[in-house]
Order: sequence, then C-alpha cells, then structure tokens
Amino acid sequence: MRVHALSTGRVRVKASQLVGRGRGLARRLAPIFDDEWSGWLPTYVFAVEHPDGVILVDSGANAGLKRLPRWHPYFQLAVKFDIEPEQEAGPKLRALGIAPSDVKLIVLSHLHIDHDGGLAAFPRARVVVSAGERAAAAGLVGRLNGYLPQRWPSHFDPEPLVFADEPYGPFARSRRLTADGAVAALPTPGHTANHVSVVLDDGARRIVFVGDAAYSQDNLLVGRVDGVSPNAALARDTMARLAALAAERPTVLLPTHDPDAADRLARGETAPVGVMAAHAA
Repeated sequence: MRVHALSTGRVRVKASQLVGRGRGLARRLAPIFDDEWSGWLPTYVFAVEHPDGVILVDSGANAGLKRLPRWHPYFQLAVKFDIEPEQEAGPKLRALGIAPSDVKLIVLSHLHIDHDGGLAAFPRARVVVSAGERAAAAGLVGRLNGYLPQRWPSHFDPEPLVFADEPYGPFARSRRLTADGAVAALPTPGHTANHVSVVLDDGARRIVFVGDAAYSQDNLLVGRVDGVSPNAALARDTMARLAALAAERPTVLLPTHDPDAADRLARGETAPVGVMAAHAA
C-alpha cells in the first residue's frame, strides 16, 4: 500500500495554540490575545492506496479559507491561511494520477475548517466522521465554536463513525475500516471532544495519522497540550495512549500540521521508543 502526504496550503496560528499557556479558560483564550505567531505550517491530507480503493484521512483546506467570517474573533485574530485552488486535495491527487472517483473513503479526524475544506472535490466518496463531532459542528453553536457548516457541500451526508468494543493496543475501542483490517479508526479525544485518528498496519510497521491530537510528533511524545483542546487532561491521556501504541512496534507518527511529517513518511522514520516509553509511563 502506498501512502502520499498531500500538503494543501499553509496555515499560521498563534504560538499559544501550538503549545498551551496557562490553564482552563485562560489557556483557550490565549491564542486570540497572544501577539506571537507560529511559522507557516503545512496542512496535510494523507492518501492511502488500498486494494479497496483510495482512502483519504481528512480532506484538507481550500482556497476559500483566505476569506473567513469577519465577525468571529478567532478567524480574524488567530489564524491565517495561504492556499491556492491548485493546492487543494483534488488537484494534488490528479497530479499523482488519482482521479476523484478513485477515492472511495474519506475519514475525517474532525470537522475544523482545514480538515473538511476539500470535500467538494469528492462527491462520490463515502465519508465517515464521529457522530458527536458532526453534532458539535452543526448550526449556530457550531459556528460560534469555529466550525463552518454553511460551507459544507450540498452532498455532505457523512456516516457516523461508531466504535466497537474491540481493543487496539492501549485503546479499548476501535473501528476497522477495511475488509482486511489493515486500516482502523481510534477515538482520540482532546483537540475536540470527538476527535479520531487513523492507523494503517501494513504488517511491517504501523502508520498513525494523528490528525490534530497533537500538532507535532515532539508535542505528542512529551504530552504537550495545545491551546484549544477543551479538556487538557483528556488530550494528555490521548497523547499518552498514542505514544504507548507507537511503543509496541515500529510506528510512523504523522500529525496533520507537523512540518517534518512528509519527510518522516518518505524515509519511513519511526518514532523514538525511549522517549515514548518515558511518556507512556
């Protein structure tokens, strides 16, 4: 199975979003008032060429994100996007010889705007997302919380991702997504209450598509919680479980916004076991 890292433009956020500062509400408000910006970060979509068809983990950003609602303080003060239409997931896949109709499944880690932005290019794909995430993103409450459901394509009708009581490493529940069981979804709450990550096991190694459960491999391995997770303890527990999963066998960790993710994937570079063992303990 081949895996492709597709960079769908760039994003900048506040430094206090990448690594949270303070506690409680103060930590979650810091990205709005902080003056320090991160560097430009990638927004990756990961494409898996599986015998069942191409599977996408998230759909990435779209060029419309350069024009965000002016009434929302987070969109005006705490995030900047740089993306052109040719950098969206659809064109990036076509450049690899993969047509939109080849995409059979899209697994959405969550519904923040840089993860659901490319859905319009794949009207025939089956889309799955956590039922709780779908509910949290809907309507006025969703908009107030930073989702943009009004921008979802008209064909957007995702299947609820329901986890079974099937342990997967340190996770008590999982959901197999392919007939051969090689691709599975894991509940990784923290960044959002119903965030999910995806794991590919090709027999020789695991590849974990982390989503935003951590913004970087380094943050994951030492348990650095971001500035927007509603529950810091839950986010920290999720990162510890992901680290413990990766410690079981050679594993490539691929957070969506990690600048080194594509290079690690290309090199097959697995996570350092010693650091993981210390964190998981």
